[in-house]
Amino acid sequence: MKTQSSGLLSASTDLQAAKQAQHRAYPFRSELSLAPLVAFWTRTSATEGSTKAALARIVADEVQKAPELLGTIDDLAVIARHAELVDLLMTAVFPAAQWEEAYGAALVPFQLRAFYATPSTGRLLISGDGLVRGRVNLDEARVIAAKAAYGYALILRRLYGLDVHLDFPVVLTVPDPGTGLDRHFRLLFDWQFVDVESVGDLPELPDEIRRNPQAKLLDPASLRDVLPPDRFVLRGVTIMKALEVTDQEVLSALKRDLIDRESIVSNDQFLGLQQGLRTLFRRPDLHLGLTAIDGERVLLLNEGSGHAHACIFADSAHHRTSEFAGSLFERAVRTGQPVVIDDVAALPSRTWIEDEMLRYGKRNLVAAPLHYQDRIIGTLNLSSPHPGDIDATHLPKLAEVLPLFSMAVRRSMDELNARIQTQMKEKFTAIHPVVEWRFRKAVLDTLEREGDLSSLELNPIIFDNVYPLYALADIRGSSTEREIAIHADLQAQLDLARNVIRAAHDARRLPALDHLLYLIDKQAAELDHHAAGGDEDVVTFLRTDVESLLDHVAEFGPAVRAHVEAYRGALDPHLGVVYQKRRIFEESVTTVAETIGAYLDLEEQAAQGIYPHYFEKQKTDGVDHQLYVGGSLVEGNQYDPIYLKSLRLWQLMVVCGVAARADRLTATLPVPLRTTHLVLVQNTPLSIHFRFDEKRFDVAGAYDVRYEIVKKRIDKALVRGRNERVTQPGKIAIVYSHPTEAVEYRGYIEYLQHLRYLGPEVEDLDLEELQGVHGLRALRVTVTLESPESEAPLAAHALPSAEPGTTAAWR
Repeated sequence: MKTQSSGLLSASTDLQAAKQAQHRAYPFRSELSLAPLVAFWTRTSATEGSTKAALARIVADEVQKAPELLGTIDDLAVIARHAELVDLLMTAVFPAAQWEEAYGAALVPFQLRAFYATPSTGRLLISGDGLVRGRVNLDEARVIAAKAAYGYALILRRLYGLDVHLDFPVVLTVPDPGTGLDRHFRLLFDWQFVDVESVGDLPELPDEIRRNPQAKLLDPASLRDVLPPDRFVLRGVTIMKALEVTDQEVLSALKRDLIDRESIVSNDQFLGLQQGLRTLFRRPDLHLGLTAIDGERVLLLNEGSGHAHACIFADSAHHRTSEFAGSLFERAVRTGQPVVIDDVAALPSRTWIEDEMLRYGKRNLVAAPLHYQDRIIGTLNLSSPHPGDIDATHLPKLAEVLPLFSMAVRRSMDELNARIQTQMKEKFTAIHPVVEWRFRKAVLDTLEREGDLSSLELNPIIFDNVYPLYALADIRGSSTEREIAIHADLQAQLDLARNVIRAAHDARRLPALDHLLYLIDKQAAELDHHAAGGDEDVVTFLRTDVESLLDHVAEFGPAVRAHVEAYRGALDPHLGVVYQKRRIFEESVTTVAETIGAYLDLEEQAAQGIYPHYFEKQKTDGVDHQLYVGGSLVEGNQYDPIYLKSLRLWQLMVVCGVAARADRLTATLPVPLRTTHLVLVQNTPLSIHFRFDEKRFDVAGAYDVRYEIVKKRIDKALVRGRNERVTQPGKIAIVYSHPTEAVEYRGYIEYLQHLRYLGPEVEDLDLEELQGVHGLRALRVTVTLESPESEAPLAAHALPSAEPGTTAAWR
C-alpha cells in the first residue's frame, strides 16, 4: 500500500475522475498542489545562518529539479516519482519523532482522499483506494454543508481579511482489524497549505456580511449568490490529524444510553452496553453482568436473561444474599471495593458461584460494587474466558463507568418500587411505615412466583409474637349529652312549628290546623317522656305534616309569613333540621378528639425512636390508640424486652399528658365534657394478620380473640360490689389479668409518682365479670392534673440532658 520507507500511499494515480465526481457534490474547484508547502520551506530558507535555513535551501534546490510538484497534480504518479523529496517536505508537518505513533495524513483539499500518511494511519484509517475509511458522526448532507462552510471561511480569511472561525467536531469510527472493536478518532484539519485564488475580479462583499460573517458561514447557501463557487479555486494540500477519543466517545455513549429507562432491562440495549464496555477496555470477549440488591434478594441481570417485561425484577434471576456467602461477590459488597480474579480456576477455594462461572467458561472476573448515597445497591461484573484479560490496571477506567451504572440500577429499582407502591395502595390503602417492608415482601414474593403485577394473589400477612398496648381516652356521658342536645334541637323545632301553625290558625280558624296543633303538642310530650328515642319519628312528622303546608299557610298574612321564615331560617341548610345544640356538642367532642389526637401524633413520632412499632388510633367520642410491638414487625427481627417496657412506660406517661390536657380543655368548651382514661395490659404475645377484605389488622387465633372482646367492653366494666365504673375522670385505670402485670405497672406508677405525674394513692380493684371475660383486675391512680410535668409534651424534651419527668432518660 505504501513504499517501504515512505508515507506515500499506492492508491489510484488518476485524480481526474475523483475530481469530477467530487465537484458534483462540492461546489468549489479544489486541486492538489505542493506549492504552498514548498513556499513554507522557501520562507524558512530566508532565515540566514540557521540550521533550518540550510535544510530549507536543500529543499529549494531539490524542488527546482521537480517543478511539476508546484503545479496542479492530477496524477499521483508525479508524487511517487519524487518520493524522497515529498518525504522531506512532509517533515514540516509530520515530525520524525512522532512518525510511527501519530495519526496523520496529507489529503487532496476538501476531499477525504489521502496520498500520504503515517504508518498507523495507513494501516487503520486509509482504505486501498486512498479514501479515509470508516464512518463519521455527520450525515451526508451535514458533511457537504460543513465542507462548503470551511471553504467559504478560507475565502473570507485569505481574500477578504475577515476573522472567522468554524468548528464542526468530526469523529471518525473505524473497526480495529485486530479486535473487531470500534475505535473513535477526532479529525482535525489544517488548511494552512491551501491557497485561495480568485477567478477574474474579486466579487464585492456586501456590508451586511462584512459586519457579521460568522453567522453566514452556518448557511453556505446564502453566500452562494454573493460569492459564486466557480469564481474561486482552492489549491494545495490539506493536513489531517487524527486524535484517538475512543474512551471519551464510549463514556459519552454510555451516559446517553443509560439515561434510557430500559437501558439495563432491554436485551438489545443491554448488549449495546456490553459492546461499549468491550470497546472501552479493548477486550472483544468481555461479558457484562449486573446485580441489584434489594433487601435479602439479589437480582441478577445479564445478556442471557431474556428481557421481556421492561422490569428489573421480572427480567432477572432471583437469589438470596445468603447464597453468596463466601463468594467473591460477597467480598466486593462487604469491602465496598472491586475484586479482581485473574483466573477463577486457580482459586484455592471456590463457592458454587465460582464453580458455576467456570462451567460457563468464565476464567477472568471483576466484581465491582455499585454505590448510591453511601449504600451498596448492586454490583457490576465483568468476565472473560481469557485469564488475566482484565486486571488491576483497568480499575481507573472501571471507576469512570460505575457511577453511570449505579444511577441506572437505582432508577430501575425506583421504578420497580413505584409499581409495587401502586399495587400496595390499590390493595391495602394506607400502610403503616413500620410494616410496609412486609407488604412489599409479599408483593415481591408473589411477583417472583407469578411474574405479573396485575393479578396479585398474596399469601397471608401474619405477624407472630407481638405485644398489644391499648389505651382509651373516653368522654364520660357523651351518649347522654348527645341525647340531650338532640332533644333540645327537636323541641326547638317543634316550638317553631307550633308558632307557625298557631299563627295560621289565628288567621283562619281551620279545624285541621287545630288538630295539627294537638299533634305537635303530643310529639313534644312524647319526646319528653321517651328521652331515649323517637327523634326520627319527630323529624318525619315535621317534614310530612308541617313543612308540606308552609308555602300555603305563608299566604295567610304577614304574621304567618314571618313565622314560616323563622322556622326555615332555623334549619341547617344541609341537614334540614334544627342543629344548634348538636353542633355545639359535636364541636366540643371534635375539639377534645383533635387535641388528644394531635398530642398522640406528636408523641408517637418520638416513640418510634424508642423502637419501631405499629401504631393506630381511632377517633369516636374520644380517642383510643393501640401499639403492636415485636421483632416480627421489624425487618431484621432485632428485638429485646427492654423496648416493650420502654414503650409501656411511654404510653402511661402519654396517657397522663392526655388526661392533663383534656382536663384543662374542659373549662374552654361550650359543653364542659370530661374524659376518662384506661390502659389495658396483656403480657401474653399474640398474632395479628392483615384482613384484605377490610384492609386492616386483626388478631389471629381463638385465644387472641379474647383480647379484642376485652377491648370492646372494658370501658363499661364496673368495680365489683360498688356499681361504679372502673374509669373515672381525672384517673387512669390500668386493667390487667395476671399478678405479674400488676407488679410491672406498680413499678411504673411509683416512678411516675416520683416525677409528679401521678398522685400518691393507688387503688387495687376487682372488676365485675364481663360477658365472656372474667378474672380482670385494675390499678386505679389519680393524675396530678395541676402538675406542669404531666402537661409538658414528652417529645419536646431534649435528649442529652434529661430533666425529671421526661422520656429522655430512658430513650
